[in-house]
Amino acid sequence: MKKLLGSLAAVALAVVAGLSLSAEAGGSFSKGSCTFNGKKLYGNIQEVSSFPDVKVQVVSSFPDVKVQKVSSFPDSCGKWKMVTSFPDTKVQFVTSFPDVKIQYVTSFPGAN
Repeated sequence: MKKLLGSLAAVALAVVAGLSLSAEAGGSFSKGSCTFNGKKLYGNIQEVSSFPDVKVQVVSSFPDVKVQKVSSFPDSCGKWKMVTSFPDTKVQFVTSFPDVKIQYVTSFPGAN
C-alpha cells in the first residue's frame, strides 16, 4: 500500500511539473507593459508565415488587445503600423492556439 501511494505521489508530482513547464513554454501576455514574452504589441508589426514572435488570433469579442492600424506614431499599446521590413515584432495570424487574441478597432486601442 505504501509503495502504491508513493507511486501515485510521484505520478502526481510529474504531472504538476509538466503542467508548469508547458505554461512557461507557452509564454505570457503582460497587460501592464503590453508585451508577450517581452515583444511589444505595438509599434512596427510585420506579418510572417513562419517563425513569429507572437501568434495572433483575430476575434470579435473578448480580446487581450484592441488593435488600431495606424500610418504613423505607433507608440502606445495596440497601435500597429504594418511594415514589410525592420519590425519591432513579427506576428503570425492563426485560427487556433494563439498566444494573444486581438480585435481590430478604429478608436481606443489598448490592452483589456
